[in-house]
Amino acid sequence: MRDFESESLSHDPIHGYIPFTSPVGLPAGEAAEREIIDHPWLQRLRQIHQLQTAWWVFPSAEHTRFQHALGAMHLASRAATGLYESLREVCPDVPSRGYVESLLRMAALLHDVGHGPFGHFFDEHFLADYGLNHELIGGEIIRREFADLLRRIRRNPNTQLEENETLDPEQIVFLITRPKQTPANGAASAIANGTAADQFPAAASAPQWLRFLRSLFSGLYTVDNMDFVLRDAYMSGYSTRAFDLERLLRYSAFTARGLTIHERGLSALVRFISVRAELFRAIYFHRTVRAIDLGLQELFCDSKHHLFPGDPREHLDEYQHLTEWSLLMQVSRWAESDEPALRDLGHRWRDFLGRRLRWTMACERTVFFAPGEAERSSVLSNPATFEAAIRSELPPALRDLPLRVDTARHVHRPGAQTAAAGQNFLLDPTTGEIRSLDDRELFRRIAISFRVCRVYALDHRHNVELSAALDQLTGAGGIDDVTNM
Repeated sequence: MRDFESESLSHDPIHGYIPFTSPVGLPAGEAAEREIIDHPWLQRLRQIHQLQTAWWVFPSAEHTRFQHALGAMHLASRAATGLYESLREVCPDVPSRGYVESLLRMAALLHDVGHGPFGHFFDEHFLADYGLNHELIGGEIIRREFADLLRRIRRNPNTQLEENETLDPEQIVFLITRPKQTPANGAASAIANGTAADQFPAAASAPQWLRFLRSLFSGLYTVDNMDFVLRDAYMSGYSTRAFDLERLLRYSAFTARGLTIHERGLSALVRFISVRAELFRAIYFHRTVRAIDLGLQELFCDSKHHLFPGDPREHLDEYQHLTEWSLLMQVSRWAESDEPALRDLGHRWRDFLGRRLRWTMACERTVFFAPGEAERSSVLSNPATFEAAIRSELPPALRDLPLRVDTARHVHRPGAQTAAAGQNFLLDPTTGEIRSLDDRELFRRIAISFRVCRVYALDHRHNVELSAALDQLTGAGGIDDVTNM
């Protein structure tokens, strides 16, 4: 009979019951998954929203990074169940199914552990000051705070490690650390030869099976983005069943090239990519969400030296307690400060927290970039350049008008010059060949990326002039080789 005493369940609106191991009945010295889940670093994620500012616009989207981490862990088990046998066929040196499943589960559970308040916003406007992102900080947290516990994980609800196996925390760090972009020159050959640039120093010596597993964390469809697309769509009210998860998993396998989708699953992959892109347009890049981000950016840049003492690697204990809850509670008190500068910031934060937004959208256009179109050389690639170009198109009397520009960018799918491009492939059932996804018209028709270009002003008095200026830049002839949609 199954050992129900050593298993606990969490009920999830997306996946149903999510099982994980509990300490009850485990051998002495063995750690349970619940000890990782209950760890203060994981529980901290309950205080960081999954949608960094969109919950101010979509009231039901109050879910957190913690719920997402559990969902990603569950999908890691589903991926292990469906993919392990094919991985063993192409990588005979792969460890046991129990090892691979536990490794994937722990990497998925911990992949967001380094996030700060407001998620990716914090990466860009704080961690970047120290050459960091949440993945690199997450790696440090795993090494310092979780390594001993991870080495004592011996089982998961479905499988267990072999006697001679011990989870390697460095392999978990490797899985959650995204490969860097590959330089344009020689990109295709670097990807094909496995020499693409990488943030992880031991990437070149990583075994093939581990590099293949990494595609489940930084490829086209991952245990991370499959969960957040389902979860964000459901919690925001966008869709209760955003894409066909079952079909996507069923028609996936590892081949000698890497993670490969069968032709029968290609339509499900295209649907997933399309829905993810639509979530960016409708939810993450919503005009009011981006207006909130503009206000937050101005406030945060003026406030951050009051909020945290410096490089989180040197203040890891304090970083554990830096969450959205702690930050918003702290800034809400500044209005009563005896220090004038802090008091002024406090009043600005009160306006922000009361949703009294400074910027309102005047106009917007969306520009799609197809394969081969020079996005990096366009005026949209640099906000300062884009703002200067907008001002140059305005009537002289309006060129000093207070305004902000936003060119929010989403990558539909990786182009040929990215490390991620070499992680997903297509199986052609008629020939048995493993091909590039670009070989299929259905996939080729997906844009490489798009930018939602907006101009924000203090009011709507000059919408006509601003819209005309934006048309000049994004219309035919305004951006070389780009189609305005």
